Amino acid sequence: MKSTLKKLLPFAVVGVISGATTVGVQQYLGHDSNNTDQSYFTSSKNASFVGMNTAAVGDDFVKAAKTTVPAVVTIKNYQSRSTSRASEQDLFDYFFGDPFGGRGQQRQKQQQQQAPDNMPSGMGSGVIISADGYIISNNHVVAGANKLEVVLSNKKSYIATLVGTDPNTDISLLKIEEKGLPFLNFANSDNIDVGQWVLAVGNPLGLNSTVTAGIISAKGRGIGILGGQGKATNPIESFIQTDAAINPGNSGGALVNVNGDLIGINSAISSTTGYYQGYGFAVPANLARKVVEDIKKFGIVQRGFLGVMSLDLSDQNQVTNYNRTEKANLKVGSGVFLRAFPEKSGAQDAGLKVGDVIVKVDDMPITDFADLSISIGSKRPGDKVLVTYLRNGKENTATVTLKDQNGGTTARSKADLSVTEKIGAEFEPLNERFKTEYGLNSGVVSKNVSEGSEMAKIGIVDDYIIIEINGKPVNSQKDVEKILDKYQGNVQVKFVDNFGRIYTKGFKMP
Repeated sequence: MKSTLKKLLPFAVVGVISGATTVGVQQYLGHDSNNTDQSYFTSSKNASFVGMNTAAVGDDFVKAAKTTVPAVVTIKNYQSRSTSRASEQDLFDYFFGDPFGGRGQQRQKQQQQQAPDNMPSGMGSGVIISADGYIISNNHVVAGANKLEVVLSNKKSYIATLVGTDPNTDISLLKIEEKGLPFLNFANSDNIDVGQWVLAVGNPLGLNSTVTAGIISAKGRGIGILGGQGKATNPIESFIQTDAAINPGNSGGALVNVNGDLIGINSAISSTTGYYQGYGFAVPANLARKVVEDIKKFGIVQRGFLGVMSLDLSDQNQVTNYNRTEKANLKVGSGVFLRAFPEKSGAQDAGLKVGDVIVKVDDMPITDFADLSISIGSKRPGDKVLVTYLRNGKENTATVTLKDQNGGTTARSKADLSVTEKIGAEFEPLNERFKTEYGLNSGVVSKNVSEGSEMAKIGIVDDYIIIEINGKPVNSQKDVEKILDKYQGNVQVKFVDNFGRIYTKGFKMP
């Protein structure tokens, strides 16, 4: 026994010495107020396990939810059953896919035919952005509506006025007559970071005032949904991607930071089922704010254009196709390659040439088309931007004055619009052979019918035949413009659909 103790004694002494040394180091370091690592060795009121940080985040979530929920509304879209088309029946099929594997539209069409007129065709969400009743939502939430009902979180209901829409950003602005409403402030979405906590608030699947949490998964996402599945002619896609759960009905709802500030408008999900699979997308607050400010002030969106036809060098398919058709040898990389210029191009006026590669606009790096889209799309005609580009491997800069699609550099109001811009369609002459075969004495073919336009509201889409306007035959776009130029009041339109059915519908000239 004694021999055993003798053997263990050296280890015990070493242990005591080691312990004393550790305590001595702790005490020594504890007296060193300049040592930033002292929390490793001394007790601290601020010390905690890493996992305990979620408690603080949870508190932030509660505060943000209490701020956000009262300012998020339900929007009910009522449409005329007689003019609704099958492809417009489910507003969310465009943006969320068909969870019924192709049977969704047929099922929805049957429901629409059987449903009474006092039932909404679709429902989404919106966000109150001012105490006097202005509400921001998605364009696809309000598309095709002849009546829009807004229901607050306290269940109070209002009939809303549609102030304006922009299919190119999927943003709409509504107004209800009320004062003292809770509302959300816009945050600067340029300052958000990947990994930042966010909340998505809306009314998914009929579940009112639903709050989900997640992080910002990515920024500047272009997913091809506005031009590919929506009715955008010049889409701006630079979505905020989040893994906060978003489902049909969340469209138009709020994406907020932990302070309850609005950083985005929830718009779409990427899904094979039509329901949440981990990828949600929101329009950045800075872009949404610019759009609604334009609509409120001018009645239309003021859109500045760089004036280029481009190729996204980060898109391998685009590069491959271009190389094949043009017998070129472009490499996949970063930036936007300039293929051509339209007439009255601001970029061409500033000295840019075909073959240049845009790599920066002002202080924003341009890695793909989504970056270029948001950097230019958030500006107005007449704004100047500093464009950095590569030419033969050398970096150059040019100051470009942005223009509208007509080459103008000043803001326009609704009063400045042409007739076709006001009613939202263009027209091509109907050939004489077709007139003879179908027994028509007049007619023009509708083209580029804008989503949410006056023509779209009465059921007219591309390739319908317009026979008469206000009882007068039309055979050219000039005929349409002559009849409606400076006209005020109700407009009567007689048209033929793709099945040969003749309708007479009307709208009030905007």
